[in-house]
Amino acid sequence: MNTITALFFATLRDRAGVKSIQLQIPRELSVADFKTLLSEKYPALAGLMDHTLISINHEYVFDDATIPEDAEIALFPPVSGG
Repeated sequence: MNTITALFFATLRDRAGVKSIQLQIPRELSVADFKTLLSEKYPALAGLMDHTLISINHEYVFDDATIPEDAEIALFPPVSGG
């Protein structure tokens, strides 16, 4: 197993009800599978996961990226501006 820290920002923080969590996840878990895991643990996040930006250790990643050991994962909700 792999222990990671997940940090929630803005509306994701509001919906999760926490600023951060530590989770035990399987080794070699993809970002896409991590989003599924979070949606199951926090159903209020499920509708936002498809559009959530993820950074691992301060670098933005795509859904096919693998989460390294002891990673810090930041989750940012979809935003728009103008």
